[in-house]
Amino acid sequence: MARRNRDDDLLMEEDELTAAFLGDDDLGQSQPSNNQQQPTDGNDEWDEEDNVLPGQLAVDVYETREFLVVKARTAGVNNHDLDVSISDNTVTVRGTLSAGNEEDVENYFLQECYWGEFSRSIALPVPVKEEDIDAQLKQGVLTIKFVKLKQDTVKKIQVL
Repeated sequence: MARRNRDDDLLMEEDELTAAFLGDDDLGQSQPSNNQQQPTDGNDEWDEEDNVLPGQLAVDVYETREFLVVKARTAGVNNHDLDVSISDNTVTVRGTLSAGNEEDVENYFLQECYWGEFSRSIALPVPVKEEDIDAQLKQGVLTIKFVKLKQDTVKKIQVL
């Protein structure tokens, strides 16, 4: 039995590669893959209430010499639609992104934008002063600045 080169596993014939992208062994007929959305006629027997989950907000968390900063892109959300809270060194951001009124839509061909409730809780990586927080929403970016607690001194703990 001949040994195959490890690189052989990575190489595909052109027909195999085409079939992999088309998602069908028969190259004459292309079937959409499972992750492509099909147009709907609105008659789906799909219970949306069972599948509604809050979206998760993407964030950047970084520190400067004095501050811990959390930034989140919240374009389209008004500041009165945001709820920012902190408890036990965990910050939570909740809100709602409304899509507007689109009653005359008969069919979506592509729908990638998230509309609805979102929530994100982040355990802060450094201790902060929970009473000294600045949160601002400017041009669709939520910026939350926390004053870091100074922990420059090491406290000696006596072992008994």
